[in-house]
Amino acid sequence: MGWRRDSWHLLVSLLLLLGCVFRRDLAQTDDGGKSVYFWETGPWGRCMGSDCGPGGSQSRAVWCAHVEGWTTLHTNCDQSLRPSNQRNCFRVCDWHKDLYDWRLGPWNPCVSVSSRTSGAPRPFICSGGEEGIQTREVDCTLKSDDSPAEDAICEYFETKPRLEQACLIPCPQDCIVSDYSPWTSCSKTCGTGLRNRVRSVLVPPLFGGSICPNLTEFQSCKLGPCAGPEGMYSLRVGAWTPCVLPQTRTARQAKRRKGKGQGSGGAKDLETKELIQKKRTRNRLNRQESSSWDVQVGYQTRDVNCVHRNSSSVPRNLCTPREAPLIIQSCVLPRDCQVGDWSDWSPCSKTCSDSKLPGGWRERRRQVLQFPTGEGTECPTISEREPCEPQGDAVMPCAIYAWRTTEWSDCRVDLLLGQQDRRRANLTGLCGGGLQTREIYCVQANAELLKYVSDFQEKDKAGQTQRQQKPSVPPLISVSFHITAARPVENSLCGGPVPDRSQLCQLSCPVECQVSPWGAWGPCTFESCADPSAKKGFKLRRRRITNEPTGGPSNCPHLVEALPCDQPSCYDWQLVGLERCVPVEQKPCGPGTQLARVRCIDSNGKPVDESLCSSTPPPDPVACQVPCSRDCVLSDWTPWSTCSQTCSSKTVEGKQMRTRSILAYNAGEVTAMVVAWITVMEGLSRVPKFPEILGGAMCPNISSLQEVRNCNEHACTVYHWQTGPWGPCTEDPSSASLNATSAGAGFETCSKGLQTRKVMCVRVNVGQVPPKKCPDAPRPSTVRPCQLPCKKDCIMTPFSDWTSCPDTCDAAGNAVKTKQYRKRLVIQAPSNGGQECPEVLEEERECQPPQTCPGFRWKSHKWRKCQLVPWFLRQDRPGAQENCGPGLQTRAVSCRQLDGTQVDVSECLQLGRSMPALTQRCQLPCQDDCQLSNWSKFSSCSADCVGVRTRKRALIGRSKKKDKCKNTQMYPLSETQYCPCDKYNAQPVGNWSDCILPEGGRAESVLGLKVTGDVKECGQGYRYQAMVCYDQDGRLVETARCNSHGYIEEACIIPCPSDCKLSEWSNWSRCSKSCGSGVKVRSKWLREKPYNGGRPCPKLDHVNQAQVYEVVPCQSDCNQYVWVAEPWSVWKVSNVDLKENCGEGVQTRKVRCMLNTIDGPSEAVEDYLCDPEEMPLGARESRLPCPEDCVLNDWGPWTRCSLPCARSKGRIRTAYTLRSPSAGRMCPDTAEEEPCGLNLNCFNYFYNITDWSTCQLSPSAVCGQGIKTRMLDCVRSDGKSVDIKFCEELKLEKKWQMNISCVVECPVNCQLSEWSPWSECSQTCGLDGKMWRQRSVVQASQGDGRPCSSPMVQWKPCPVRPCYRWQYSAWSECRVESVVCGHGTRYRNLTCFVSDGSGGERDSSGQVDEELCSGLELSVDGDKQIRLKEACMLPCPGECYLMEWSDWSSCVSICVKDAGVDFGSVRVRSRAVLAQEPENLQLCPDQVWESQPCTEGECFEYKWQSSFWPNSSRPFIWCQRSDGLNVTGGCLPATPVMDDSTCNPPCFPPTSYCSEAGMCMCEEGYTEVLSTGGFLDQCAPIPVLEIPTAGDKKGDVKTSRAINPTLTTTTQPGRSGRTWYLQPYGPDGKLKIWVYGVAAGAFVLLIFIVSMIYLACKKPKRPERARQQQNNRLKPLTLAYDGDTDM
Repeated sequence: MGWRRDSWHLLVSLLLLLGCVFRRDLAQTDDGGKSVYFWETGPWGRCMGSDCGPGGSQSRAVWCAHVEGWTTLHTNCDQSLRPSNQRNCFRVCDWHKDLYDWRLGPWNPCVSVSSRTSGAPRPFICSGGEEGIQTREVDCTLKSDDSPAEDAICEYFETKPRLEQACLIPCPQDCIVSDYSPWTSCSKTCGTGLRNRVRSVLVPPLFGGSICPNLTEFQSCKLGPCAGPEGMYSLRVGAWTPCVLPQTRTARQAKRRKGKGQGSGGAKDLETKELIQKKRTRNRLNRQESSSWDVQVGYQTRDVNCVHRNSSSVPRNLCTPREAPLIIQSCVLPRDCQVGDWSDWSPCSKTCSDSKLPGGWRERRRQVLQFPTGEGTECPTISEREPCEPQGDAVMPCAIYAWRTTEWSDCRVDLLLGQQDRRRANLTGLCGGGLQTREIYCVQANAELLKYVSDFQEKDKAGQTQRQQKPSVPPLISVSFHITAARPVENSLCGGPVPDRSQLCQLSCPVECQVSPWGAWGPCTFESCADPSAKKGFKLRRRRITNEPTGGPSNCPHLVEALPCDQPSCYDWQLVGLERCVPVEQKPCGPGTQLARVRCIDSNGKPVDESLCSSTPPPDPVACQVPCSRDCVLSDWTPWSTCSQTCSSKTVEGKQMRTRSILAYNAGEVTAMVVAWITVMEGLSRVPKFPEILGGAMCPNISSLQEVRNCNEHACTVYHWQTGPWGPCTEDPSSASLNATSAGAGFETCSKGLQTRKVMCVRVNVGQVPPKKCPDAPRPSTVRPCQLPCKKDCIMTPFSDWTSCPDTCDAAGNAVKTKQYRKRLVIQAPSNGGQECPEVLEEERECQPPQTCPGFRWKSHKWRKCQLVPWFLRQDRPGAQENCGPGLQTRAVSCRQLDGTQVDVSECLQLGRSMPALTQRCQLPCQDDCQLSNWSKFSSCSADCVGVRTRKRALIGRSKKKDKCKNTQMYPLSETQYCPCDKYNAQPVGNWSDCILPEGGRAESVLGLKVTGDVKECGQGYRYQAMVCYDQDGRLVETARCNSHGYIEEACIIPCPSDCKLSEWSNWSRCSKSCGSGVKVRSKWLREKPYNGGRPCPKLDHVNQAQVYEVVPCQSDCNQYVWVAEPWSVWKVSNVDLKENCGEGVQTRKVRCMLNTIDGPSEAVEDYLCDPEEMPLGARESRLPCPEDCVLNDWGPWTRCSLPCARSKGRIRTAYTLRSPSAGRMCPDTAEEEPCGLNLNCFNYFYNITDWSTCQLSPSAVCGQGIKTRMLDCVRSDGKSVDIKFCEELKLEKKWQMNISCVVECPVNCQLSEWSPWSECSQTCGLDGKMWRQRSVVQASQGDGRPCSSPMVQWKPCPVRPCYRWQYSAWSECRVESVVCGHGTRYRNLTCFVSDGSGGERDSSGQVDEELCSGLELSVDGDKQIRLKEACMLPCPGECYLMEWSDWSSCVSICVKDAGVDFGSVRVRSRAVLAQEPENLQLCPDQVWESQPCTEGECFEYKWQSSFWPNSSRPFIWCQRSDGLNVTGGCLPATPVMDDSTCNPPCFPPTSYCSEAGMCMCEEGYTEVLSTGGFLDQCAPIPVLEIPTAGDKKGDVKTSRAINPTLTTTTQPGRSGRTWYLQPYGPDGKLKIWVYGVAAGAFVLLIFIVSMIYLACKKPKRPERARQQQNNRLKPLTLAYDGDTDM
């Protein structure tokens, strides 16, 4: 088979090769003859070119490609179709950005997304809104002419704006109407009528929603048959015709005059004509005739018809005869308002140029030429204004206002301490942190510039100054200002941050002079070594200044003290030391001498040339003794101790002491024979002396081991120069310069002066002595130069401008006198003899009262004669009389100032109240009418609630004689009322105000100066509660009626803050270390904790929270305390050898710790103050040399190990021989060496710097500038602090700063400004009015200062004032005189009401007299157009008509609550139809509604609701709004509560539906739970997750159901046959019996399966024989399954 596979592979290869050959021939065409190659192009590259604009070029790649996507040669593609790879382009440069820009077109209407997609439209359920897209056009254009350009130009600078955006198309909003009103009564009392019920529109149809349903529902009614014939006809009154003038009036007057002229009675005498003319003139003046008030009285008519119940007109005689209504009446001819042309614009209120300031306004007005009369159109606005900016080159710059300040006051520490503890008494000598204050004021910063510019413009206009050039802008560079204080203006003109009125300052603390201890007395020297001829000498001792004081060294005590002495010398020899003792005559031992090592020093102790001491012989050699081998050996003398006294007197002398000790005893006594033997043996020429023979030189007694000498034998007569304080700096007469005066900051140089002081010689403890007692060399100077302080004159601001005089007038219009003020401020206080300030800083004067108080009022003039309808028009009316009847009268009004001066009416139109009425109805009585006078005023009552009051009127004219007029029931002539029983009740209202301190309570500071913000903040105050007064009817009245001033006062307490109080600082403790750097501590204890917002305590100790510590580093001189060892005691030899007096022994000495001074150790102190490691030994064990032994002195000090320490290095100490040994005996080594071990006997040294101390202040300061210090310590390598000289000897680098300045923050209390004046009441009337006042923080608290805990705002209630308002009464019923129906009029009254301003319901109980509202503007709820009557329509019986407009609905938002979509808010009102006759329903008008937008509409939800009718299982379903209002419309039709099926009762449970069989079924996945009545109670999910309780009373549960029993299985896609569901639980919540059976069967089956698995998997047992044959080896078992289940 292998060759077959190879042959197949070969055949396939040949076929592929042939395919390639044929493919080449067919490369250019495919089966259809079309080319398989085409040209591809890449994107255009960047436009390139040397010039900007259209001269650029750009290129792109072009290649040939195959349809399968791979690239091939260009020759395979058609060359004639090759695209161009280059083109011209517009090269964009950066400056093109200003020439081109995107032009954005408007957004097109929103188009639904579904309408733009292809394919069949999908069903869409709108919920909130439908998604849409709106587009627009975006083009690149040239800005200059809006011509189009390439988009690439604009895209070079900015990305092309988007062309599409998402939008939302609102869902159609169906009309929503309210629930029906109750049924009206039947339109007829008998026969067949109609009942109506109506509803109103709540939401209009929007966005294509369904129209509103019928707002009216009709129902026929029949109360019973009519007893007689029904009234079929009614008298209907038509509308009044427009008012017109009688057309024949002019002709009739001319005719009448012509007739009178031809008659004999037409002539009148001259006297009568003159009287008539005067009367007409008087009437004309009284009427204030004006073309603006031209009111023409005309007439109008109306029709009266008789109509049938079916609305058809019938003859007039069919209507029941009754009194005919009025068909003609007088009227005012309507004339529209006419206004004149606009006046020119007024000058701009802003008269200066500054773009940063807000613009001004300009106004223009126009006059009213004709006021509207009748029903003419109202006047338009007669004034308007618009923003403006001043124009022109001559506009001045605006005034610039800026804050200015006076100079800071002197720094005062008492201002700061006074606010911390007012009980602090001693405030003198304080320093450190303080406060300084200043005043701030506002000035016009460019006043000089504006004055210069103004003068420049005036001169330029007048031509008084010739200039070479005339710049358009004044040459500001040439302005020179005289530096003066600017004039203060109102602070309200200045903006921006207000400068600080106070600031912390630093009052330098005086530095006390500190001096070192006195040095030792120097040698006796001449007063002046330059003149040693004087015999007087002095010993001097000095001390130096360790801390430079404030003011220089002159404030330090004397630094030199002198002591007279004898034998002075300027130079002397100083003993440096003694050489070793050299025996005389070159003997090995015995007496000898010691040469003195000396040097020549001057009086100051400095070495000088020895030739200067040639006049004084040097010290002689000192006699000494070199012990022989058997002599007693003594140590060297110790140095002389410190002199016990600094001077000597008759009773006290100074003493010094020195000691020495016995180092070895001499040899013992010998016999004479021994002496002779020694003489012979030694070959002595003489017999040795006894001491020599008997044992050598003997030791001296103990008293000889100590020497005492006198010291400081000079008398205690110490002198020094004492200086007094420097006197004041006075002018030096020799100085040529004069003292200048400083006008400001002190730039002028003041002259120099001289200061003197007193210098005297003082003897210590005695007093002043003659100057010759003190040496002249250290005498201080008595005169020194000084700088004279510059005089500072008082500098003040000029007086401010006078405050404006307010135009204050009382209620009667009389001017009230007021005052105006001006002030000036002290900018610089005088000092150093400068000019003093004047005393007057404020001035006041009386204001000139205004000639006319501002205000305008209307003045109404006398009513004219009542005008009737012309007689020729009404003479045909039955019962009409020519000179009586209803008419109309007019009057004129004028505008007056408060003083009565007449002004243009435009002033009253703008500022006055509503214009009085120009016309009114009138009645001219006829002869038969009764005429009565007006009612008089009611009589006065003697007291409230007592008696009655009456008013009267009387018959006038002919009425007195008519009987019908005497009928007092028809025409009462008197009225009686009970006297008003006004009872008032006062009661509190509202909350208590804040606790308010009395006005004007300012606290004075300790020094009597008023400190900024130092206002009384605590103590007893008062709180207020408003009082309200009601009358007996519960109406609010003025509080004065209740004899109350409007408040209840109650005392209250504002607790005063108490600051934290600490004790004074304790004394500083002793430095913790006696050598080097340590710490010292002081503390304060808490005396009183803060409360009520007092100044808090500093951070206390963590342990007891009651102590404040301050720890600072300190430096202790390591040589301050030294160990002083007394001489060693006499040897106590343990093995006593009386012959030899030598051997092992012990020496002791006393070691004490003593205070070291410059003169040496002075007094013993406690041992712990000295370094225990340096303590000398108090006892030593050693061997006392025997006679003839070598005796060495004590070891000298160890030499210092060279650094760095190393064991290879060593140190040595040496001793020298005091007594040479006898022959044969050797001296021990005189040198001892030991290796240098680190921290054993060799130490390295380094500097250690301590931490910074706390900020240290002067003792007189409590805060402010201080110093932080740290110490430099020399530390040994083992950590021990040693004397600083060890580090200084090594010249280690000191790279640390030891002192830095610091600041202790001053505890500044919060400073508050004074309270502002009380604000205006928040409400002009009512119960809730409040007044506020506030204050601000002038100085915020700093450090531990008292915080700003007080309230910044306080309030108190306003006195309660009644709120009066004009309010309409309800409209009356439509009145059509005495007829039944037609056009009529309804009326309402304008009534004054009172309320408490709480906004509650306005009830009629608040009605009061109209006089109380007389001061209010005539308007109702802001509407100035008062309408007290309006036309109405009274429907005739049987007529179908429109109701009145419903009230405006609440504002409803068109929204989707869950989606957050809102399409605006709307409110609506509607007019429903009412019908009275069933026959006239076809004649009913259409219902109408109107809507308007509104704001802040509420977004409602609409849900289906259902309930059962009483005593019925049939439910009723309705739609309810989320506010509980039942509506029609709004609920989604896709989610009804019930189906339209015939299930009875309907299917209410969720997931249920009504089947075609009329049964309620559950959807798939749910099972039915039935009630006890067999109805569907709920649909339970399967499987059941919640087990019902045993108490559940529900009925049985079906275990299976069909999806739809009426359909075949083929109509249910995805299902085959029925779907069954098992329910294991019964209605009682327990498992059913079949569940237990299934469980038992499953358990048996499980046991069976497990058993079978076990049997199948169990290994069978093999026979014993087989096991032996396999040699105990097991073979796998192979089973073959033949399908038998028995396996």
